Amino acid sequence: MKSPRRTTLCCMIIVIYFSQATPNLNLESIVHPLILREHELAGKEPLRQKRAVASSRVAAEEYTVDVEISFENASFLEPIKTYLNSLSFPIQGNSTDQATTTILSIEVTTVCRPTGNEIWCSCETGYRWPQERCLHNLTCQEHDGFPAGHRCSCLKGLPPKGPFCQLQGADVTLRMSVRLNVGFQQDLKNSSSALYRSYKTDLETAFWKGYSILPGFKLVTVTGFRPGSVVVTYEVKTTTPSPELMRKANDQVMRNLNQTYKMDYNSFQVVTSNETKFTIVPEIIFEGDTVTLMCETEVLSSNVSWHHVERHSDLQNNSRFSVYTFVLNNMTSISRLTIYNITQGDAGEYICKLTLDIFEYESRKKMDVTPIRILATEEMKVTCDNNPVSLNCCSEINVNWSTIEWKQQGKINIPGNPETDTDSGCSRYTLKADGRQCPSSLGGVRVTYVCEFISEHGARGSKSIEVTFTSVANLTITRDPISVSEGQNFSIKCISDVSNYDEVYWNTSAGIKIYPKFYTTKRYADGAESVLTVNTVTREWNGTYHCIFRYKNSYSVATKDVTVYPLPLEPNIMVDPLEATIPCNGSHHFKCCIEENEDYKVTFQMDSLSFLAEKEVNGKQVCYKYNFMASSVSWCPKKLNIFCHFTNAANNSVQSPSMKLNLVPGENIMCQDPIIGVGEPGKVIQKLCQFSSVPSSPGSPTGGIVTYKCVGSRWKVKKNDCISAPINSLLQLAKALIKSPYQDAKLPTYLKDLSVSTGKVKHEVSSFPGSLGAIINILDLLSTVPTQVNSEMMTHVLSTVNTILSKPVLSTWKVVQQQQTNQSSQLLDSVERFSRALRPEDSTVLSINQTNVQMRSMVIKPGHPKAYKQSFVFSDSDLWGNVAIENCQLGNLQRDSSIVTVAFPTLKTILAQDVPGKNFANSLVMTTTVSHNITLPFSISMTFKNINPSGAVPRCVFWNFDLANHTGGWDSSGCYVNKVDEDSVSCICDHLTSFSILMSPDSPYPGSLLEILLDIISYIGLCFSILSLAACLVVEAVVWKSVTKNRTSYMRHICIVNIAASLLVADSWFIVAAAIHNHYHPLNKTACVAATFFIHFFYLSVFFWMLTLGLMLFYRLVFILHDASKSIQKTIAFSLGYGCPLVISVITVGATQPQEVYTRKNACWLNWEDTKALLAFVIPALIIVVVNMTIMIVVISKILRPSIGDKPSKQEKSSLFQISKSIGVLTPLLGLTWGFGLATVFQGSNAVFHIIFTLLNAFQGLFILLFGCLWDQKVQEALLKKFSLSRWSSQHSKSTSLGSSTPVFSMSSPISRRFNNLFGKTGTYNVSTPETTSSSLENTSSAYSLLN
Repeated sequence: MKSPRRTTLCCMIIVIYFSQATPNLNLESIVHPLILREHELAGKEPLRQKRAVASSRVAAEEYTVDVEISFENASFLEPIKTYLNSLSFPIQGNSTDQATTTILSIEVTTVCRPTGNEIWCSCETGYRWPQERCLHNLTCQEHDGFPAGHRCSCLKGLPPKGPFCQLQGADVTLRMSVRLNVGFQQDLKNSSSALYRSYKTDLETAFWKGYSILPGFKLVTVTGFRPGSVVVTYEVKTTTPSPELMRKANDQVMRNLNQTYKMDYNSFQVVTSNETKFTIVPEIIFEGDTVTLMCETEVLSSNVSWHHVERHSDLQNNSRFSVYTFVLNNMTSISRLTIYNITQGDAGEYICKLTLDIFEYESRKKMDVTPIRILATEEMKVTCDNNPVSLNCCSEINVNWSTIEWKQQGKINIPGNPETDTDSGCSRYTLKADGRQCPSSLGGVRVTYVCEFISEHGARGSKSIEVTFTSVANLTITRDPISVSEGQNFSIKCISDVSNYDEVYWNTSAGIKIYPKFYTTKRYADGAESVLTVNTVTREWNGTYHCIFRYKNSYSVATKDVTVYPLPLEPNIMVDPLEATIPCNGSHHFKCCIEENEDYKVTFQMDSLSFLAEKEVNGKQVCYKYNFMASSVSWCPKKLNIFCHFTNAANNSVQSPSMKLNLVPGENIMCQDPIIGVGEPGKVIQKLCQFSSVPSSPGSPTGGIVTYKCVGSRWKVKKNDCISAPINSLLQLAKALIKSPYQDAKLPTYLKDLSVSTGKVKHEVSSFPGSLGAIINILDLLSTVPTQVNSEMMTHVLSTVNTILSKPVLSTWKVVQQQQTNQSSQLLDSVERFSRALRPEDSTVLSINQTNVQMRSMVIKPGHPKAYKQSFVFSDSDLWGNVAIENCQLGNLQRDSSIVTVAFPTLKTILAQDVPGKNFANSLVMTTTVSHNITLPFSISMTFKNINPSGAVPRCVFWNFDLANHTGGWDSSGCYVNKVDEDSVSCICDHLTSFSILMSPDSPYPGSLLEILLDIISYIGLCFSILSLAACLVVEAVVWKSVTKNRTSYMRHICIVNIAASLLVADSWFIVAAAIHNHYHPLNKTACVAATFFIHFFYLSVFFWMLTLGLMLFYRLVFILHDASKSIQKTIAFSLGYGCPLVISVITVGATQPQEVYTRKNACWLNWEDTKALLAFVIPALIIVVVNMTIMIVVISKILRPSIGDKPSKQEKSSLFQISKSIGVLTPLLGLTWGFGLATVFQGSNAVFHIIFTLLNAFQGLFILLFGCLWDQKVQEALLKKFSLSRWSSQHSKSTSLGSSTPVFSMSSPISRRFNNLFGKTGTYNVSTPETTSSSLENTSSAYSLLN
């Protein structure tokens, strides 16, 4: 084919040549070129025999000749094909003496047509290109893809060396039949009868002549006859012929058979036996499989039918059977029968039959269906002791199972681990049942486990194993069903019959542990109980809860269902207005809003009246409104409280916050606003920010409260505490989170959202104090949640803290501090709580750096820990600091403890100052915490940058959260200055918390010279006082009978003895207090409280006995004629001396100790910073000092004022000396020295006052001994007499006889007369009787003793 535009026709000519010589065929005139190929055919001998029978001549040889015909005009193609098909065969060729040539058939095999610039050669029906040509030549585009192992039907170009398209398929045996329209005779059933042989011979001869034109024809055999007229069955062995060629062969049979046989041409039928490939997938079929039966043949036809032999039915498409027939790549006919969910009734023989013209291609196959049989133990008992238990299932027939699944059915879920052995066809399911999964039940809990074997084709076979689980310990849980509404409370009690357990906890049905703060556990001798208590229920508590007792690896579990009905919580109900003023003839809209759309019944309540609310939905917010008419109230003016009640489906209700309503006459109303309302001048009202005129962003509502004041005729904002919408949303979520049973699981995500949101609204935080306060409250709420904090969570916390401590926010802090002084302390406490919960994951050292906060942490590992030394530098604030803990200290900490230090450069400016304008923090604030409690003494050293104002003295302090009624304050307890340099201050403390340094211009720091001097004076004087007081009591005991012969003297010495005893006990308790407290050990709080109480009580007793002594002096000198009995005086004295101090002391401790603010934090003495409890001592003491000073002035003035007509004498001059002695005695006795202590109560007092007060009070016991006892002349005389110093005594008596003969208070004395005249008593006493004289002498002697 030299021209690409030519059309080529390739033919196959079958020629029979009868000769022994080489054939000489002259076909040049019609064939170009001509290719002869001799085929050596199998079964040549039978062919020759048949031909010998047919021709009775020499044996014939058969040749197949491939002929290529090319022509220029493509229109010649179809006429030539039509002509060749119309030829009648055989065609006799030229005959010679030696040979005869006969053409049996001519078949068109290949046609080549021009397509574009290419020649495409395609095979005719029944022919295919050989496989090697498909692999080495280019196939046509539409036939590019063909299955591996198949031959193609189109090539680009004719192969230059051949061959052309070949017959498809191998040799086949055609089972054929044809009907003879003659009567059937019984001899035709007998193969040995003459009739049978005659029929057979004639028919086979005709068949040979007709079918010999088929390509690859080998033989034809008549196999029998059957009734139906006469049906001849025969077999033809050949290659697969085309239907056209088969019709030609049948025509030849009709022409070669005698007409007497009356053969019916339309009755020819062909059934092939080996043309169809029949496959069934899978080979082993189980009930439930999806089975695919597929017939595949190279005969192209879509006329395929399926037949089930046992059911005698043809199969059609329905829900279980699907027949799909298609031709693949124009080469293969495929029919697929799919049987879904096969059953044993579907077993049997299936026939696949393809019909093409007279051909029937049939294939049969038998299919067996087997049920899946699984072997397993059907019942088991398992104890929930955490020991592994195996469930086993095995299939009776071992195949390659696709999947073996285990499922369970029951009230509890106890999963296991499946293991499959493919070789044995078995599966093992290993359980580890513990008490957490096994509820306590009398007969155990039954769970059905199902092992299901699934084949690759969908068959499923299962076996059930019933397992009974029993717990180790028996638990009894609250029996009554629990059904509550939101906002209510419930508790579940779980009781165990054993007390031996390692752990008790609660979790949900999903396995999430309940936060420990919600339950408590108690152990008893014969059992234990755990109580889950929820004070405020939210919807998250709806579900099933498990009480779990664990002992080693054994668990006991009891379950309880809780049903929670929706109901808004009271804090979540937003009311408007909070307060409203309405004219007597006016009206006002009231509303209550919630952030949910549930079906509630809402009514407004006012006194005993109830009104149904109107519902209004606005996005996520649902409001309930009521329009109040003032005319509905019977009188005006009046104040009312209005509430709205929400009632849910469980008939539980909640009441909103009250809305205050003031009905007033309308004359005074000046301010009017449609949003804020109306009011009188000076009226102050509050409104929720979301209902106010404050602008808010769309989305979630703004939080907080804004305060308005009516000024003139307009409302003005007095205070704005509004919270931005994002921060308010986070605040509401935080409040909900701390009520959630899963709060610790939700916390990490929430902290991240808080950090991101705070960074986005940084401007709003710096502008609105409400948003800042909300963030502080959020951190305070969240810090109570975690038991463990990881590094990521801590980073989010410090990121939030960094934002709110930035310099632009400091001005907002000042506003917050003015409103709530503990906000900064609250923030610091929150950070400390997070720090104590920090547990770094994978490193021993963790560092987080932000602009306004830095953190360092270290984990204490086993072995010899390194010293903890961390440095902090804040370049923006020009501050730095170091913290160090020696390794010997770290060795006392528990293993895996975390030490965390957080430093703040700006927190110093917002923490409350010690005293405004006096002490101020001017350095870093560093807080150091340890994750576990410290039991042994601990020491930490810190170094701060010293920014020291001139004249200021640094003090090492820590932030004590308990001071100032738990609002916090700086405290120096346990801390002292170790070293002061020009640029640094070194501190050492014996505890861990937040540290800094204070600058005080007045007070000395610990260790100063002044403090040491005061300590020396105090302790030396205290020793002298105790010895002096003891000596005083001894002296009084010795001389008691000698000096108490009259009532006045008796009461005087009673007072002296009780003053000395009270002061002695007070000084002893002072020593106890000093032993309790020092700079190196923490206070023993109980002992410190006791010491403070007794010191307070006995010091007050000293003062009140001094008051008693002064009042008695006043009484004896002024009311001379009035004489009370000794018992009455004693009763009054002891009631005043001990009763009043006891009442004051008990009231003081009772009012302050419950709040733990009775004592000072750094000393065992009355608190001053928090509660001013010290005033309970200072005020009575100062009052007594003033009273006694007044008494002394009155007494002295009475002594010095002369009587009418009297003149000064030598005796009066002598009495002046006695008065001078009285002043020297009365001043220390009556406690005037405590007056110097008044200045020391206040900070900034001069050091001179401290020294004078310390001197006088430390030696007060010595003063009492000298001036209260020994200076008394009667005491001296009694002592001299007691120790038998008679000579010295008589000489002393003579020398003093003058003074004794005319005592100063003798009735004949001028001074005595002046005392009488002082109170209007003129004249003299009657001394005519001895009794009167004796009485007068007794009284004057007593007064003398008092003055001395």
